[in-house]
Amino acid sequence: MQISPEPIIYGLIFIGVLVLVEGIYLVAFGKSISLNNKVNRRLEMLDKGAGREQVLEQLRKEMRQHMRSRSIPLYSLLADKAQKAAIAFTPRQLVMIMAALATVAFVGLSLATAAELGVRIVASAVIGVGAVYFWINSKARKRLSMIEEQLPDAVELIVRSLRVGHPFSSAIAIVSQEVEDPLATEFGIIADENAYGRDIGEALKEMAERLDMQDLRFLSVAVSIQQQSGGNLAEILAGLAKVIRARFRLFRRVNAITAEAKWSGKFLSAFPVFCLIAITLKDPHYYDQVVDHPWFIPACFLVAILLIANLIVMRILTDIKV
Repeated sequence: MQISPEPIIYGLIFIGVLVLVEGIYLVAFGKSISLNNKVNRRLEMLDKGAGREQVLEQLRKEMRQHMRSRSIPLYSLLADKAQKAAIAFTPRQLVMIMAALATVAFVGLSLATAAELGVRIVASAVIGVGAVYFWINSKARKRLSMIEEQLPDAVELIVRSLRVGHPFSSAIAIVSQEVEDPLATEFGIIADENAYGRDIGEALKEMAERLDMQDLRFLSVAVSIQQQSGGNLAEILAGLAKVIRARFRLFRRVNAITAEAKWSGKFLSAFPVFCLIAITLKDPHYYDQVVDHPWFIPACFLVAILLIANLIVMRILTDIKV
């Protein structure tokens, strides 16, 4: 039994398509779209001469456009992740990119493999859609993780601004200028919306629901209660900052404690596959006596299902909410 190089080719084409998506994104929007850019995107757009209202409209459009396009075929799989990642591509552009990447994958599979036409079509579609989904999911996860890490510092900056006499709206504007993206642009949108008459508590609540982040919900509730009943907002937010930091530390501890279980699940699922490859490389004819057995292929599918189930179960067991 000889090992076919086709699975390796499929993997290389998937990685190439994934890199191509990132390249297209950076070419289309420049380095300012990158999450690790030191100057936040909103300020860079303003520095280039765009008006405040124009920048606000552009950023709000990018952050809301995806959930309004769930009716587009296949796009419902991406809408929630794309909104949390604040992907600047429009939904139609993403669908066109998926189609283009599927075409590139089809050409690559046609040149590098001898698979049947139907297999190439299905595989290229899976690669095109899967690469975009994987890219958007990684962007969303990284962006939300950075916002969670930046939020305690931002709340403490608001507290210091309030204690020196700034109003809450000015404190929000200071955060949008002093911290880095992605939180700076989010707070910049709130500051701009407030400048045009929108209630800050309502804007914070919408941001919390859009990002589906519990700490932001705490912040919006604290601000809304203070607006309705009064009180020392600086003291309230100072306590909130301590709570957020404590939750963040606890979350990191939980991740450290569950890391062994997570990697055990990955190892237990990957080890049989590694053994299969190693045995086949050492003795290509090892499975020749059973490969023609009618139960061989069903058994392979059963093993694959069990390995995937192992990953899913271990992920559920270690997904502890903090």
